[in-house]
Amino acid sequence: MIISELSLKRPVLAIVMNIIIVLFGIIGFKFLGVRDYPAIDPPNISVRTSYPGANADIIETQITEPLEKAINGIAGIKNITSSSSNGSSNINVEFELEINLEAAANDVRDKVSQAQRSLPSDLDAPPVVSKADASSDAIISMTVQSNYRTPLQITEYANNVLVERLQTIPGVSSIQIWGEKRYAMRIWIDPDKLIAKRVTSNDVQSALAKENVELPSGKISGNTTELTVRTFGRLNTEEEFNNLIIKNVSGTDIRLIDIGEAVLGPENEESSMRGNGIPMISLAIVPQPGSNYVSISDEFYKRMEQLKKDVPEDITFNIALDQTRFIKKSILEVEETLMLAFLLVVMIIYAFFRDWLIALRPLIDIPVSLIGAFFIMYLMGFTINVLSLLAIVLATGLVVDDGIVVTENIFKKMEKGMNKYQAAVLGSREIYFAVIATSITLAIVFLPVIFLQGFVGRLFREFGIVLAGAVLISAFVSLTLTPVLNIKLVRKNVHKHSWLYNKTEPFFQWMENAYHSALKRFMSVRWFAFIIIIICAAIIVLVGRSLQSELAPMEDRSQFRLQLTAPEGTSYDAMDKYVEKMLNFVLDSVPEYAMVFSITSPGFSGSGNANTGFVRVTLKDPKERTRTQKEIVAMVNRNTPRFNEGRAFAIEEQTISVSRRGGQPVAFVIQNNNFNKLTAILPKILDEARQSKILMNPDVDLKFNKPELKVEIDRMKASELGISVSDISQTLQLAFSNRSLVILQRW
Repeated sequence: MIISELSLKRPVLAIVMNIIIVLFGIIGFKFLGVRDYPAIDPPNISVRTSYPGANADIIETQITEPLEKAINGIAGIKNITSSSSNGSSNINVEFELEINLEAAANDVRDKVSQAQRSLPSDLDAPPVVSKADASSDAIISMTVQSNYRTPLQITEYANNVLVERLQTIPGVSSIQIWGEKRYAMRIWIDPDKLIAKRVTSNDVQSALAKENVELPSGKISGNTTELTVRTFGRLNTEEEFNNLIIKNVSGTDIRLIDIGEAVLGPENEESSMRGNGIPMISLAIVPQPGSNYVSISDEFYKRMEQLKKDVPEDITFNIALDQTRFIKKSILEVEETLMLAFLLVVMIIYAFFRDWLIALRPLIDIPVSLIGAFFIMYLMGFTINVLSLLAIVLATGLVVDDGIVVTENIFKKMEKGMNKYQAAVLGSREIYFAVIATSITLAIVFLPVIFLQGFVGRLFREFGIVLAGAVLISAFVSLTLTPVLNIKLVRKNVHKHSWLYNKTEPFFQWMENAYHSALKRFMSVRWFAFIIIIICAAIIVLVGRSLQSELAPMEDRSQFRLQLTAPEGTSYDAMDKYVEKMLNFVLDSVPEYAMVFSITSPGFSGSGNANTGFVRVTLKDPKERTRTQKEIVAMVNRNTPRFNEGRAFAIEEQTISVSRRGGQPVAFVIQNNNFNKLTAILPKILDEARQSKILMNPDVDLKFNKPELKVEIDRMKASELGISVSDISQTLQLAFSNRSLVILQRW
């Protein structure tokens, strides 16, 4: 007994089995994450180390190289890239696509821990190992501005109030604060006073380390009472720091105020963020892997409206970035397409059967197959995205095929005079294997996508599996539910036709006869079919060669960014003026902007160099402007050469990015173990690239022209004066390296 006959004998069983498919699909749907495209990024692990005051050569030899040697032995590494700049080392480890991100992160942490003994002992903190996947980018950024508060005060308010309220949104991994200004106590020492009081920088460091300490003091117990003991040893205010006794010279206490001054200010003075020209900070929402971006966005906007009622009047919010807008728009368009597909299916079936009961029957069959596909997505760990929804839309036309074939065969039996039950049994039995063969064939066409390697394979894997799964479910539905519906939802007298049927039947008979005669004539010259195939193949080859190829077309996402780089050695103040000038240029020349914010020396980007910055522009919706995003970017690029303080080029956001390291879309890697050879060849390659009419704004990320002041120590004179090389190095380090000496706690 085949399954269709079992379903006809036990219709309740058939209906219950299909209801179970729907229930499992609905349950799986509720657990699915929502994003724009499948997560196709390979596992990336970044290792960041801070060593304030050290130049790029010291960072390279003492930090980057030991860490690279330790990490290089991990299995599954695709490539390792590193950058060594003043005060920081950044290593990016890219693994193969099939490597588990958590396992890769644990392996890197183990190797970094083993290599720490080879690193300088005076590092402020151990290397930071962080995971970087497709979900680690911010999806929403909210700016926080005030006309009265300083960036320090705004940052403190954001950390104490706003971050806590937003951090608890379900699905949020972390809240990043862009443009953050943390409080720090800066010690400004006057060298002349230092010499006059016979005090050294090391004395100041030693005094701060000894006098700014708070250790656990235990407890004290009596007969009936127990008390904890707490010793307050921290310095918190400017007055407490200034009154700190550094040293006693000849019976006189030398305080910090006698040789300098302690000033409460920002920890990082060489970074700034502006929104539409006003200093601000920005809170960036980073989602958890596999979370629902749309639900995060909806809850975020609800909480933002609540925060607007609670915050002081001088603090204002604005949205600088919202990647979920495109996801919502894509989902809405897919929903509209899905509804249109349903309507077209019903209209086409009605046009051929001319019976509303039969035409409306797919509205029962199709949802079972499509909803069941969501459970397959849940089992495979997929997300709701543009490609998986595209598979659902395409499946709408494929899953209805089996149902139409079964319905048409049963209906034909009824028209010949069989009763409903016999027609359903015989009709479904005749095409039982045909339906299975057709469905398996359609599924097999898409399943090979599973074995595609690289980014394209990862990108379309969800599409192929979801589509194949929906087709296989439709075969089950067509052999269980469809025969039952052909008995329950059919007219009592199938020979009584509607007025439309009687009017249009002659046309369908003529069309059938015309096709029969045309096919008969063509079969007499069937050899001509091979000529048609050859001609079509030639046309495909010729047209295919002339087509340009890309991973995904560029979308008008109403946003772009200006990447700014000044010559090596440019000071922070000069770079900040350059960034502000470019910001004003955008505000004046792009009236279509909705929000423009800039960052000078962005520390979160990795380099944190004083000569870097960017301007991010959010445009109004395409319906509200006459120029496209591409036209605006072209206009900006035409005008940036007018500003000769540095290099600036506008970049459109890639629809699907295959690299998380940013920069321009095309990159060439030049390798050599000898830096001198790289120094000699890089200018030649760069000159050739700049002469190209295809490439625009070529640049290299390896800079050899960073100005530096070299200090050579006369060891004989130092020895005569009783000064060691260590004393000189520590003095210079304390004076110029911006090193953190003690922890400041604000109450």
